[in-house]
Amino acid sequence: MSKKKGIINWFRRLLFPGKELKELADQQLNEKKEEKQVTEKDVIEITSPGKQVAQKFFRNKLAVGALIVVFLMFCFVIFAPKFMKNYSDSYTEITQKNVPPTLTMMSVPKKLQSEGIKSIDGYGSFSIGLSNAGNVYIWGATQINTTGIDIGDIPEEVQNANILYVAAGVDHCIAIDDQGKIYGWGNNRMGQYGYSEEAENDPSVVVMPQELHENGIPNVNDIKKVACGWQCTAILMNDGTLYIWGNMHTYANLEKFVDKQGLVDIDFTLNYIVGLDKKGQTIFSGLRKMYEDVREDTVMGSTTKIKEFVKAHGKKIVGIEATSNSVVLIMKDGTLGFVGDLPLEAVGMPKLEEGEYFLPETLSAGTYHITGITNKGNVYSWGGNHFGQASVPKKVAAMKVDETYKIFTGAFQNYLVDGQGKLIEKWGLNGYIFGTDTYGADQFQRIANGGLMTMTIGAVAVIIEIIIGIIIGCIAGYCGGWVDILLMRIAEVVGNIPLLPFALALSALLAQVNMSATMRIFILMCIIGVLSWTGIAYMLRAQILLARESEYVLAAKSMGVRETRIAVKHILPNVLSVILVQITLGFASCMLTESSMSYLGFGVSYPQPTWGNMLNAATNSTVIKNYWWQWVFTSLFLSITTVCINTVGDALRDALDPKSSSKE
Repeated sequence: MSKKKGIINWFRRLLFPGKELKELADQQLNEKKEEKQVTEKDVIEITSPGKQVAQKFFRNKLAVGALIVVFLMFCFVIFAPKFMKNYSDSYTEITQKNVPPTLTMMSVPKKLQSEGIKSIDGYGSFSIGLSNAGNVYIWGATQINTTGIDIGDIPEEVQNANILYVAAGVDHCIAIDDQGKIYGWGNNRMGQYGYSEEAENDPSVVVMPQELHENGIPNVNDIKKVACGWQCTAILMNDGTLYIWGNMHTYANLEKFVDKQGLVDIDFTLNYIVGLDKKGQTIFSGLRKMYEDVREDTVMGSTTKIKEFVKAHGKKIVGIEATSNSVVLIMKDGTLGFVGDLPLEAVGMPKLEEGEYFLPETLSAGTYHITGITNKGNVYSWGGNHFGQASVPKKVAAMKVDETYKIFTGAFQNYLVDGQGKLIEKWGLNGYIFGTDTYGADQFQRIANGGLMTMTIGAVAVIIEIIIGIIIGCIAGYCGGWVDILLMRIAEVVGNIPLLPFALALSALLAQVNMSATMRIFILMCIIGVLSWTGIAYMLRAQILLARESEYVLAAKSMGVRETRIAVKHILPNVLSVILVQITLGFASCMLTESSMSYLGFGVSYPQPTWGNMLNAATNSTVIKNYWWQWVFTSLFLSITTVCINTVGDALRDALDPKSSSKE
C-alpha cells in the first residue's frame, strides 16, 4: 500500500470508522434476503461515530444557532473589509468626531423639496437648507457633542421670518432675513454666531460688532456671501466690506481680516481664512508664503506662483472655493487652479473635452472634494473620495443639464438641483450606522477591520497553544517516568504564572523596543499562545495515560508495532475530541485575552483597530455617559462572538462524549 493511500485510509478510519462495519452488515443482510430468511431483528442500522456526533450536535438547537452566528461573524470580518476600498486605519476627521448612529445626513426634508430648494450648506455632521419660500430646514446629526444643544431646534423667530441667507458651521448656524436681521443658534461659547458678553471678555475671541447684533445688516440686498467655518462667521458685502467674528484659536489669521476692505470673495479652510482681492491677481491670507503655489490639476502637474499663473494665462481670478486643506481658484473663463494641500485619497480632476470649461457660479466645495457643472452640461466631482462624495452617480454622469442647474455641497455630500429648486440627485455620505469615534473614524468600518485583527490574533495564538500542548501532553502521557515528571513540573511553573499580568508586563517591555506594528502583533500572539498551553497539556496527558493501558494498545505492542505508529495511529485519534473542544474553547479565550490587553493599552495600539482597543474609550466616564455607541456595539460583537464560540465548544464536547445522554 502506498504512503498516500495509507494517509487517506487513516483519515477515513478516524472520521468514519463505522463504514467497514456497515458494509459487512449490508453484505450479510443481502445474503439473508437471497435466502428469504430476513426478520425485523436482522435489520440493524449501523451509524458511524462521525454521523452520531453530527446528529447529536445538530439536535442541540442552541448550539446550531451559535454556530450560525459564529459563521456569520467570520464572514463579516473576512469579507466586509474587502468592500471598504477607501478604508484607512489612520483616517481621522475632526468635523465628524463623536457623531451618533445616523443615516439621515442626506435626508433632505420633503417639505423643503416641495417648496423648492434655494440653497444648502454644511460644514460638519448636519446640513441647513433654505427654501424658495424663505423657510429654514436642518437634517443630519444635530446633537452638538456634550453641550446638550440640538442644532435642529430652529428658533421660533427664525421659523416666522422670511429668510434670505443661511450658512452652517461645525456647531452653529446663521440666518439673515429680508430686514437684514441676523439670527444665530447652536453653540455660542466662542461667540461664533452672535454677540456675547462672555465672549467679549475672552481675548481669544473676535466679537461680533454690537451694532450689527442690534441693528442687523444696513442693506440686505448688498450681501454677496454668508459663510461659516469652525466657530467663525463671515458676511461679505458687494462693496468689499467684511464682517467677521469668532474663535481666533481655530483661525490663527482671523485678526488679519478684521476691518479688511476690498475683498470680492472669502472662504474658510479648516485652519485658515482666505480672501480674494479686487485685482484678482492673488488671494489674501494675512500670512506670508501661504497659498502661493498653484497647480492646474489636483493630483498631477508642476506648480507655479499665483501671479505667474494668472499672468501666463492672461486671466483674472473671479472667485474662490475652499476645502479643508486646499483652495480652488476660479478664473473668469472657468479654468481652475489649485493651491494648498491636495485632498486625501484624491480622485484626479476630470479631463474635459476641447472647449469645455466649468461654469464659475456652479462650483462648490466640501471638506475634501469639489463639484461643478461645465458649459456642456456635464457634472463632475473630484478630490477626496473616502465616502464616495467624488463618485458621480451614473444617472447624473449620463445627464446633460442646463445653466439653471445648481450644485450644493455639504461636508461630504452633493445635491444637484434644477432651476425650479427640485432635487434631482444626491450622493456622498448618508451617515454612520454605528456612529464615529473620538477621532471621527467610522465605527462600523473599524469594527469590521478590528474583528479581523482580533480573530486573527486569537486563531494564531490558539494554534501555538495547541501545538505546544499536544507535544508536551503526548510525550508526558505516553513516555511516563522521569520525562513525565519533568514536563509536568515545567507545566506547573508555566501554569502558575498569572497570564494577564505577565502578558501585560511583557507587552510593556516590548513597547520600549523600536519595532514595527506587525512585529509587535506577532509577538503578542506568541505571548498569548506560549502562556496558555498548560490546560490542553494536562488534559491530553490524562487521556493518553488512560488510552495507553487499553487493550488495543497492548495488542498492538504484542504484535511488535512501533511506538510512534501506536501513538499516531491508535492513541491520537482517540484523544482527537479533546483537541477539537480545546481548540474551540481556547480560541474564545485567546480573543478575550487579546481584547483585555488592548483594552488596558498593552496590546495592539491605535490606529490599528481591534475589538479590545476600541473598548479602551470606555475607560472614560464622559464616553460611557454621552457617547454610548463608541463601546456598546464593539462590546456586543465581542461578547456575542465569544459566547457563541464557547456554546459551540460545550455542545461539541457533549456530542463527542460517548457517555453523555442525548435527548431524542
